[in-house]
This record gives sequence, C-alpha cells and structure tokens, in this order.
Amino acid sequence: MSFKNLAPHLTATLGLALPLIGSHLARQAIGVTDTVMVGWYGVDPLAAVVLATSSFFILYMLGSGYGIGVMGVIATALARGDRTEVRRATRMALWLSTVHAVLVLPLMWWSGAILLALGQRPEVAAYGQEYLRVMCWAMAPTLWGLTLNSFLAALGRPNMVLLVTVAGIPVNMALNYALIFGHYGMPELGVAGSALASLITNIGQMGLLIYFATTLPEARPFQLFRRFWNPDPETLRAVFLLGLPIGLTMVAEVGMFTGTNVMMGWFGSDVLAAHGIALQLGSIAFMIPLGLSNAVTIRVGGFYGEGARSEIRRAGYAGILLSIFFSLVTITIFLTLSRQIAALYLDASDPRTPAIIALVAGLIIYAAAFQLADGMQVIALGMLRGVQDTRIPMVLAIVSYWLIGLPSGWFLSMRAGFGPPGLWLGLLAGLSCAAVLLMVRFWRGFARGWTPGAVAR
Repeated sequence: MSFKNLAPHLTATLGLALPLIGSHLARQAIGVTDTVMVGWYGVDPLAAVVLATSSFFILYMLGSGYGIGVMGVIATALARGDRTEVRRATRMALWLSTVHAVLVLPLMWWSGAILLALGQRPEVAAYGQEYLRVMCWAMAPTLWGLTLNSFLAALGRPNMVLLVTVAGIPVNMALNYALIFGHYGMPELGVAGSALASLITNIGQMGLLIYFATTLPEARPFQLFRRFWNPDPETLRAVFLLGLPIGLTMVAEVGMFTGTNVMMGWFGSDVLAAHGIALQLGSIAFMIPLGLSNAVTIRVGGFYGEGARSEIRRAGYAGILLSIFFSLVTITIFLTLSRQIAALYLDASDPRTPAIIALVAGLIIYAAAFQLADGMQVIALGMLRGVQDTRIPMVLAIVSYWLIGLPSGWFLSMRAGFGPPGLWLGLLAGLSCAAVLLMVRFWRGFARGWTPGAVAR
C-alpha cells in the first residue's frame, strides 16, 4: 500500500481524533481537579473520594458500551443515508443509558455498607456514601453525554464535544471551591460539595450537548428527540447486544488495573505511591490512542456501511500507524523525563521523595514498554466496533486481562522474585495478548469479508 493512498486517511483520522483526544484529556482534568481540591479539605475525605470515584467509574464503564457502540452504528447508517436508523439507534442508546443509571442507583445509595464490607474504615465509608448519594444522580447525565458525544463526532463535529468538555473544567473548579469550602456565600459541604459540583457540571454539559445535537445544521435533519418515548424493541435489543459486551470489556480492563493496584499495595505505601504516579502518567498517555480509536471506529463504520473493503483496510492501517507514532513519542518522553515528571507529584521537603522518584523512574520503564501494546489493543477494539463486532472481542479481552495479565503479574511479582516490576510485566503480558488476539480477529474477519448488517431498520 503506497503512502499516497494512505495519506488522506492519516489526515482525516488525525483531524477527527485530535478534538476527541482533547475532550478525553479535559474530562480527565475534571476528575483530577476533584481529587486535588478534596485533598485540600482533609485526608479522610480524600481517601473516601478516591474510593467513591473509582466505584462510580467502574459502574459508569459498565454502562458506557451503549454510547460507545452506537458510534460505529451511526457512522454505518450515515454511509447508507439512513436517517431513521441514526435516530433510532441513538435514541435507544439513550434509553439504555437511563435504564443502567436506574439499576445501579441502589448500589451507590447504600454504598456505605458495601465499603464497610470491603474493610474500609467507618469514617471513610461514611464519606464515600455521602459522595455517591449525590453522584448517583449524575450517572444518567454522564452516560447521555457519552452517547451525544458519539452522535456529534460521527456527524463530523467532534469540535463541539471538545468545546463542551473544556468548558466544564473552570465551571467544575469554581463550583468545587465554593461548595467544598463554603466560599462565595455557599454552604460548606465538604465531600458532598465536590459531588454536587460534578453533578451540576455534568448536567450543564449534557444540556449543551442536547442543544448542539438539535440545533447544528448537520444534526437538525435527524430530529433526534422526535417521538423520543416511542418504544423500538428491535433496535433496543440490537444496541443492547452490541453495547453490553463493550461495557464488560472495559470493566475487565479496569479490573485488571484495579487488581494490580491492590497487589502493589502489598509492597508498602511508597511503592504504591510510585505505582500510582506511573499509572496515572500511563493513563494520561492512553487518552491519545483512545481518541484515535474513536476516530477509527467512525471511519471504519462509514466504509463498512458503504461496503468499501479497500477503504476499511486503509482506515485501519492509518489508525495503527498513528498509534505507533504517538506511542513512540510517549515512550521517548517517559524514558527521558521520568524523574522530572514524578517530582511534580511530590513534596520536595518530604524525606521519602527521592526514594519514591527512584521507584517511579524504575516503573515508568515498564509503562513505556506497554504503550505500544496498549495502543494496538484499543485501536483493534475501535476497528472491531466499526464493523459492529463486540461479543467475541469481549471474550478475547477478558481472557487476556484476567487469565493472562493478572495471574502472570501475581506469579512474576510474588513467586518469581521480580517484585513490583513483575506486576507491570503482567500488565504488559495482558495488553500484548489482547493486542495480538484482537488484531488477528479483525484482519481474519476482513480477509473473509465483513458482512454489513443494519442495527436498526
């Protein structure tokens, strides 16, 4: 394949991906803001919010598959010129997001008992429940926002997604400052104030996305909310069967990292702190291939709807090459600036800081090593979602993360004598296995000929 044929795909994928990457980074910045500002309020509230936000995130990931999966469906329907399918699939994704929010609400409302059963201290469990009893009302707006993000991105307006997400950062910061500490004449609500700030921010972002999804020239013809309450059982079932495996796949990956966090804690607080810094740096870097994956889903989905096999192949190659390029950039940064970056997270006057920085520098080598594998597996998932293949990839991902990644990490760290680096080698093994299996799944399917099938009629 010549570069001349691939160049337009590289340009188009990058143009679509950059706003999506920016929106992912901005969304992560909102979460970091919550954690930092609650940390100023107290140690127990900070511990509780770390636990509570992790719990919310896992439940959110479980329900996110409908909003993520519908992205490829919309792109395929647009390629066919089927406005009805776009409207029905998006509407049913919004329905399923609402149902998911209702189903998980009791878990968040009575989360205190769950946290106590998991061995948390009573004061931390109480603060965690206080946070989640507010944030339970944010689940539906957050998932609606994800679905509307997919709708607008598939229409070629990811810039609106970026605008809405970035706008949420200063709003969330100001609300946190007012509601956590009681400034600007507001009551001092502490942990609940942080949750209320996030709730208000998410509702505001959802409102803006609804406005854009109904008023933009590209979106108006779809009349997204026309007869919104009319049931569509066939489409509902199709989007459910497409989206649930995506949610389970994402929970499986999050679970692998969570399990690694727990095992890393067995080596002591300094090691866990270093691991947390290295892992957060890896998470920030991951936003780049994640945005590329979203763009690949849209482009592959569009060519899938047209039945343009050669263009599907080129769109896939473009995503892979861009992911490799950005992974190499990240690896270079990690290997050359690890100590300087780690120092930003730590108090220079703390006598433990030099030792933790040294630990971060050692672990970040492994974080650099799995950048390529992590990028490849998420790009493969993006290509497979573009052709609406999610169930077998879910199985492949669960096998990779839970039967390869976690057990190998435990063995290498606890039995083979590698210590903390062994857990990172386990992550590398799980992600590499997923990358290989998912890539093989896509390209074998491509060789046999993907058969486009409508999700909604």
